[in-house]
Amino acid sequence: MPTPMRRQYLAIKQQYPDTILFFRLGDFYETFDHDAEIVAQVCDVVLTSRPIGKNQRVPLAGVPFHSVEPHIARLIGAGYKVAIAEQIGNKPPPGQKLVDRRVRRVITAGTIVEPHMLDEDKNNYLGALTVDPSAGTAGFAYTDITTGEFATTQLEGSELGHLVGEELARLKPAELLIPDSLKDSLLSPSGGLFGQQINGEEPGFILTPLPDWQFEQESARQTLFDLFEVESLSAFGCQSLPAATIAAGALVQYLRQTQRDSLPHLSRLRTYSTGEFMLLDEATRRNLELVQTIRGASKKGSLLGVLDATRTPMGSRLLRQWLNQPLLNRAALDARLDSVQAWHDNLVARAELRDLLRQVGDLERWTGRAAQNTARPQDLVGIRQTLTLLPEILEISRDNQQNGLSQLLCSDVLDLLEKAIAEEPPAAVSSGGVIRPGYSAELDGITVAARDAKDWVASLERSEKERTGIKSLKVGFNKVFGYYIEVTRANSALVPEEYIRKQTLVNAERYITPELKEYENLILNAEERQAELEGELYRQVVAQVAAAASRLLETAHSLAELDLFTSLAEVAANNRYVRPQLSDDHRLDIIGARHPVVEITQRDEPFQPNDLQLSEEQCIMILTGPNMSGKSTYLRQVALIALMAQIGSFVPADSAHIGLVDRIFTRIGAQDEIHAGQSTFMVEMVEAANILNHATDRSLIIFDELGRGTSTFDGLSIAWAVVEYIHNHPRLRAKTLFATHYHELTALAERLPHVVNYNVAVAEEGEGVIFLHRIEPGATDRSYGIHVAQLAGIPRPIIHRAEEILEDLESQGAAPGGLFSPDDIGPSMNPMQLTLFGGPNPVVEALKKLDVNALSPLDALNRLYELQQMTQNKESE
Repeated sequence: MPTPMRRQYLAIKQQYPDTILFFRLGDFYETFDHDAEIVAQVCDVVLTSRPIGKNQRVPLAGVPFHSVEPHIARLIGAGYKVAIAEQIGNKPPPGQKLVDRRVRRVITAGTIVEPHMLDEDKNNYLGALTVDPSAGTAGFAYTDITTGEFATTQLEGSELGHLVGEELARLKPAELLIPDSLKDSLLSPSGGLFGQQINGEEPGFILTPLPDWQFEQESARQTLFDLFEVESLSAFGCQSLPAATIAAGALVQYLRQTQRDSLPHLSRLRTYSTGEFMLLDEATRRNLELVQTIRGASKKGSLLGVLDATRTPMGSRLLRQWLNQPLLNRAALDARLDSVQAWHDNLVARAELRDLLRQVGDLERWTGRAAQNTARPQDLVGIRQTLTLLPEILEISRDNQQNGLSQLLCSDVLDLLEKAIAEEPPAAVSSGGVIRPGYSAELDGITVAARDAKDWVASLERSEKERTGIKSLKVGFNKVFGYYIEVTRANSALVPEEYIRKQTLVNAERYITPELKEYENLILNAEERQAELEGELYRQVVAQVAAAASRLLETAHSLAELDLFTSLAEVAANNRYVRPQLSDDHRLDIIGARHPVVEITQRDEPFQPNDLQLSEEQCIMILTGPNMSGKSTYLRQVALIALMAQIGSFVPADSAHIGLVDRIFTRIGAQDEIHAGQSTFMVEMVEAANILNHATDRSLIIFDELGRGTSTFDGLSIAWAVVEYIHNHPRLRAKTLFATHYHELTALAERLPHVVNYNVAVAEEGEGVIFLHRIEPGATDRSYGIHVAQLAGIPRPIIHRAEEILEDLESQGAAPGGLFSPDDIGPSMNPMQLTLFGGPNPVVEALKKLDVNALSPLDALNRLYELQQMTQNKESE
């Protein structure tokens, strides 16, 4: 027969079968059964057992309640959910022997609020997705419950998987809610909704299937009506968007199920359209290293690492959002640029404000925790500190087009926190001393009474020593007997008659007196009431702060924008950036363009600026040049400058005219997806197909080598055809930078009117080569690959042999630097087949070029064997 506590545990566990249940027992959270085995393994804690009845034991693993967060973080990171069952009160209800317990929260990857489990510079998003294939629509909603951000959108069209994949790549939610019926199709590695986007990989987030009924439209609508206390969703923009409504409603239902007593403050819902923003696919985000580097996944070395001079976590998170969602609205961008300009031009005000912002903390997340009733005393102190700074911040920013704070001082909240919360409160409310003296007359009275009683007890030992003459008399306290007077046996004869014997020790007796017992009751009752009242007062203060959450979050957003504008101005001033001129035409005209990351991280030599002119008349640039000459840097810097302009940032150039682009596509580098069964060339072709299927005449396309993953003729043919397709297709003619080692592609400039050739300048000095990193009009006819191999440390005999082979190939009818001349290329291209030998005797020529001094004995034998084989082959022809 299970014990009462076991029955209580099992009843709660039955309600949360898919979680790890943390069951509060005193100072520990205990886990049992299979949960205990998981906790022991994942959290590296001792697995023991506990009796649950006669001759019965179950696995047990526990962690202290005051250090539970690291263990929860490990479990969440391993993909588990954690339900927290707390004790309700300190005493059992009348007629019961057990303290009541119930689940206060279910912690999942998308619902973490604990500060030590979050990256302060990143949002932690919970997403919800629904798909209606018959209607050709998908609804996607997301929230960060730590900041109150809540948004939804409806995606439509034949490329739902592509659109959804791009939103997931942008937001990278920690957890995604989906209808149970969609689980298999969503994760199909060979197709499904995400097939092309995730390439068979794990999607990078926790996927949480929910019953389909939670994604019913009427239920979702009613959930949102109840949340916002409205009768229509028109004010939120999703009244006529059923899929967006369903996703948002399902997300709120999930939060109600998991957060229970800590439902986050979602005061408004923003409905957005992906058409408002520049779309960036996962490959482009990765290739341009927007928020982290490809190698090492580090912020340092990324565009975010260069631009992030923010002083607050809120500003840093906002910058990340802007980088992931550049704007298409020129008026909104000009407004951002005006703000950056204002701070850029006022160095003194910018410096003063940035000093103040350094003292501003994470008002967003502090407010979020208050709204969820999980705020700690230090969170309230942080809110108070930030609100104290607002008047001075407002005064400095008044002349810099920043008037959004004037209505958001939240003076009432500041007044409350100054009166209610101690100057330096302890970390936990249970420690006492959180409420400032003078805030509550009742609490002050209890505190004074307890202090007076303690003072009386403290003076008792001295007064009793004097009264009784017992010099060794001691007054002490323990949890079993309370306060006592201890007298050694040698002084027993001096003990007064009113002392009441309470405990006998080996060499002493312990006594109490009626008066001491009275003061003891006063102290203990006062401490209990003091803790109870202080807890009540603290919860009231938190509730009042939560009631002002909407205003506090607006203030936080204004501070985040202020922080970001001054950060962008600071970076622009320090790095000599200029304000871009934005337009709705098709021009990209950048003079003295620089790569924002490379020019900072490689300071060993001056960065070589370069120009770019693309327009409707000249929209495709074929860029040739050797390896290591700077082609890839040039391509990326153009893309990054366009993107920076469209988040409202100044750009690294002497001047920049940016015709807004709707999308940036990049096909860069060689990589495979072996885990998905895709070769390097397949990945290359998949990315190229994505570009060609989705680009428009307003897009910017970056091709850094195309067709290099297959045979030379195949690759060249594909690259040639791709350039023709971009040039000729009525939907395309996008601004395109096409870097290639296929020098034959330069012939396209003679055939296609909107194609132009550029090359990277190289200076030759004797046998050496100097890369000038300067982009010039015209084509190049050499790659200098052997020279690069020599710089990389390839053994010299290989370098010499490669030079011999290259000379032979170029002498056998191939155009210099290429496989065939432009005249050989046409609609029915039939390149000549090369023969290695012809003309002079190859054996003689090889002997002439042989560097005997550079050969080891083994190399000499190998070369001699090769020459012999060449002779025999020549004779057999």
